[in-house]
Amino acid sequence: MTTKKIFLTTLALLLAVCYARGENQRTIYDSTYVYMESSGLSHVYGHKLVEMKTAKGCSDNSVIKLDYDPLSTYVEFQFVVIHRFSGRLDTLVGGRNDVKIYDYTAPARLIYWGAKQKMVEVGHLDVGDKLEYRTYRKGFTYALLAGNDDKYIPPMRGHFYDIVPFWSSEPVDLKVYRLNALTAKNMRYQVYNGKVKTETVKYGKRTIYTFSKRDIKPLKAEQGMLAHNDVECKLLLSTSPDWQAKSVWFYNVNEDYGSFNATKELVRHVDLLLVGAKDELDSISRLTHWVADNMRYAGISMGPGEGYTLHNAQMNFTDRCGVCKDKAGLLVAMLRAAGFKAYAAMTMAGERIDRIPADQFNHSVCVVQRRNGDYQLLDPTWVPNVRELWSSAEQQQGYLMGLPDGADLMETPLSPPENHHLTINAETAIDKNGTLTGTITVSAEGQSDAAVRRVFSRQADWLDALEIELLKVCPQAQVRIASHTRPEDYLRLPVKIVYQVEIADYAVVTKDQAVFVPIALRNIFSRAMTHLRFDTSAKERKLPFADACSRLVRMSESLSLPFEYKSCRYALPQSLDDATGAYSLEYNLHGKAFDIIETVKLNKRKYEASDWPTFRQIVENQNQAAATPVVLVK
Repeated sequence: MTTKKIFLTTLALLLAVCYARGENQRTIYDSTYVYMESSGLSHVYGHKLVEMKTAKGCSDNSVIKLDYDPLSTYVEFQFVVIHRFSGRLDTLVGGRNDVKIYDYTAPARLIYWGAKQKMVEVGHLDVGDKLEYRTYRKGFTYALLAGNDDKYIPPMRGHFYDIVPFWSSEPVDLKVYRLNALTAKNMRYQVYNGKVKTETVKYGKRTIYTFSKRDIKPLKAEQGMLAHNDVECKLLLSTSPDWQAKSVWFYNVNEDYGSFNATKELVRHVDLLLVGAKDELDSISRLTHWVADNMRYAGISMGPGEGYTLHNAQMNFTDRCGVCKDKAGLLVAMLRAAGFKAYAAMTMAGERIDRIPADQFNHSVCVVQRRNGDYQLLDPTWVPNVRELWSSAEQQQGYLMGLPDGADLMETPLSPPENHHLTINAETAIDKNGTLTGTITVSAEGQSDAAVRRVFSRQADWLDALEIELLKVCPQAQVRIASHTRPEDYLRLPVKIVYQVEIADYAVVTKDQAVFVPIALRNIFSRAMTHLRFDTSAKERKLPFADACSRLVRMSESLSLPFEYKSCRYALPQSLDDATGAYSLEYNLHGKAFDIIETVKLNKRKYEASDWPTFRQIVENQNQAAATPVVLVK
């Protein structure tokens, strides 16, 4: 009995430690062995042993899945066994009485390419149980070829590349990645954001590369942090010599397929769209926004070709639906039909592209060569109802153009915050009863324009949605929408919304004082000020972070007062101005008039951890101004 009590007490203490650390499971080892053939076809053998630490860990591992694309990948569970804490061994796969392995269509949203999942129902697990399983995978993520094992060969035939994360959301005692490849393939590799033990051994014509790391701990996440692959340890491998070679290959694979061949119907439609075009940029804008607004984002499997190969223009023009590569492909074809030199390009939305030319892409875009020889980026996927040709939400982002002579990896430049201004101007008056009346005008440009314009998403709710933006900060307000730009005119005019308001008891007016918070400074349309969503309680950050876009916010108010006032008591926030951003607030009291203007400037989309003090102070200043009353004294 005493031994049992000691055991239960020890187990309880261990569980308490796991809960305190947030550890639901622990991976004892995670091993991957890859055998690469000369064609580039890879055979991947996985072996994993996971120990359950909490009830949640048990629940999370009650089902194990393998995601795959049947057009390009073959997967199987070779061995699944439960090592019970009691000492019993339960073999689920690889024994005499295997459980059923389910093979079903994977859940999908917007992209319906026939992805599948194989699943093993592990069933009930107890804390202390260990789950061990081996898997086999043959193939590649994308399908470009067909016939026998050919469909499993990567698009860039004869080449190999992989991205291996050496980080985890749960503790890992040992992670090993081993690659067996022909020495002549000249494998290039690089470890980023950390250290990994590396061993290289040659056997005849082949070389075995082994990468291992012990005691991997979960990273404590920070709000708005960059992608895990940007800040945590990862390994990149590639046999491609450089980005130049990748660029030429990407150009050729789409030209050979005929992705951009324009039909007579497409040429006629392009000619129609360009009737009355004013200049080169107007022509580019018309075609980009036609594709953006008229081609629905919905990925339907067309069979082989769902990888780097862009579907042909005839299919895209007829179906009017597709994913980013289909939109980009149709735009390239339309630009070429109009006489422009246009090409497809690849980028990585939400993650950094590093110098090792691995497959670091998740998004397809377009480039057009202007008459002056410069290339201009176009993204028809991200600019529906947006007054840009390239979304500035993608600034500071790597991209690779597919050009006949090749191109190096490049990065999109910073977009000046002035291109994304949000302006809130109030012309108001306060009477002797404290009632505020007047006009509030909201205008914006660039990505701020797009954020404000999203209020028009549902036509039936336009007026209610517009009112709600003001009622969020002043629930007692009586609001009338005096005017607003029409959503369908977004290319002709930047967004502008004019409110007429009346708010009873908004200010406290006494015989000696008037007390109020300037309504223009109360963060109306905060939907366009994503920086206000950041929690500023932490004085320091360890990790870089990102906001939606660079931006400039100007909030001003001219207020007529019921009496003359001589002085103002108002705690001005600290002014700032550096490479991260700037903040200023100024006011002027002259008799029965009070003017105030607040300016917020944020210069980047992606910030270093060292930028946090300035960024944080700007956010705190703006929140302070939104809540601090002005006290006017006679």
